[in-house]
Amino acid sequence: MLEPQDLAPDFTLPRDGGTELSLSALRGKAVVLFFYPRDDTPGCTKESIGFSEALDAFKATGAEVVGISRDTVAKHEKFIAKHGLTVPLVSDGETTVCEAYGTWVEKNMYGKKSMGIERSTFLIDAEGKIARIWRKVKVPGHVDEVLEAVKAL
Repeated sequence: MLEPQDLAPDFTLPRDGGTELSLSALRGKAVVLFFYPRDDTPGCTKESIGFSEALDAFKATGAEVVGISRDTVAKHEKFIAKHGLTVPLVSDGETTVCEAYGTWVEKNMYGKKSMGIERSTFLIDAEGKIARIWRKVKVPGHVDEVLEAVKAL
């Protein structure tokens, strides 16, 4: 399980727009990496819209924001278009990055167990080390809390 001060696992994943995004390419900047279960579900939509609305404030601090789920790039592009999102979304269809960050977990919904992404956010500093981790995120107020943590870096 990752802890603050650990080196953030690097990755290169496909993103909206047909390109790839590598964590190592963002070195030198703070990075907010938010893991969410699925495109176009109520909580995930609110969270993605929240990060999109605050993107200018994050960029003003020099930070980048990236959303990650198992959804395909095509689903991400529909999600972005439908809700006017501005944060880049990457696709971890094989769950390798989710597993590396410990967000691919067993969930229990109404007694039915299944594997899924635990809503989590990682703040990674300019040197590539994890500065802060939020697990089992509740969406209301989360974006503001993350922005304050970025400002405090």
